[in-house]
Amino acid sequence: MTPPLSTPGPTVGVVGGGQLGRMLGEAAGPLGIEVVVLDPTPDCPASPVVKDQIVGGFDDEETVRELAERADFLTFEIELADPDLLERVKSDFDVPVHPSPETLRMIQDKLGQKDALADAGIPVPEYRAVDDAAELRNALDEFGTPAMVKAREGGYDGRGNAPIESPDEAEAVLDSVGGSAMVEEFVEFERELSVIGVKGEDGISTFTTGENIHREEILRETVVPARASEDVLEQARSVARDVLDLMDGRGVYGIELFETSEQDAGSEASSGDSARDGDILVNEIAPRPHNSGHWTIEGAVASQFEQHVRAVTGRPLGSTEQRDPTVMTNILGDVEKTQPAELRELDEVLSTPRAALHWYGKRDVRPLRKMGHITLTGPDDDLDTLLVRARELRDAVTFTDD
Repeated sequence: MTPPLSTPGPTVGVVGGGQLGRMLGEAAGPLGIEVVVLDPTPDCPASPVVKDQIVGGFDDEETVRELAERADFLTFEIELADPDLLERVKSDFDVPVHPSPETLRMIQDKLGQKDALADAGIPVPEYRAVDDAAELRNALDEFGTPAMVKAREGGYDGRGNAPIESPDEAEAVLDSVGGSAMVEEFVEFERELSVIGVKGEDGISTFTTGENIHREEILRETVVPARASEDVLEQARSVARDVLDLMDGRGVYGIELFETSEQDAGSEASSGDSARDGDILVNEIAPRPHNSGHWTIEGAVASQFEQHVRAVTGRPLGSTEQRDPTVMTNILGDVEKTQPAELRELDEVLSTPRAALHWYGKRDVRPLRKMGHITLTGPDDDLDTLLVRARELRDAVTFTDD
């Protein structure tokens, strides 16, 4: 049973105070829940909307222990949190940590993540661990080229990922990703999909499947519902629920998927026992709210951020029902070098009905850095027109003064 509300309310400690921490704070307030974040950047993006910020590293024992001492529940909004440290403070302070440190540990290692999925019979692309150039070349003999080489740890927004076109590039590509690596076959896909799933104390739920549009390995837009057949959408939901069953700990999970093209759909995976029975393959999982779920703030009854706070604190989940057709488009740094962030030309987006601007509060803008997003909801289901208009609104704003 949910405890009664009082002031001050329960406190959720969040490792990470970036834009996800900011939006968690915005969602927690109406529920009577206070948020304290831990982030190494003074006056981090979350700081204006949360109760307090502890300045410290994501893996700094002293400050993580301070966070645990002040919190009734712990979570994280970045995979750079230290699972071993979270395990210790969970025990030392008797504070629940969700999702579980063990889940974070598995997700942090892309190879371990793929192994866990494959062992559970969840469909994934073919993959191999590669410790040196010779092993990479041997894998390419089997997979062919192109293929994708990924750093096992630390990569995001395209960092740590590198396509390889020829076995002759093995040494250079491994050097570019750095550290331990894995290689995946190149998947011919019709579209990239994502399901934002929620695991609560009393069960699991999923939001409407979205269609993700990437360029330069960075998410540019999410279109919801995805422009795919109902059969494909049902497969995506089914696979996502299998993933959620595998995860340990409450919270929101971003599940990235490929809808394979017809010629790929019948091929067999060689990873464990995971045969590809259908058109959906799991790409990666994030054990936290995800960029492709930002559409839920305006487009769903209860946003992914509200759901995460509800789940972590053991409250009943809200509705994941979609309100309207929705397009989310990221605002990225359109500059050539780092400079103070001043977003200009805002009148069009602010004066457009059913458009919502979200500013992340970052002090500096870098090339292609995520600085905010725009959500556009539609009164009808013409998703193509909605996507064109959302792009126009996004392209109208700029960080340059030309």
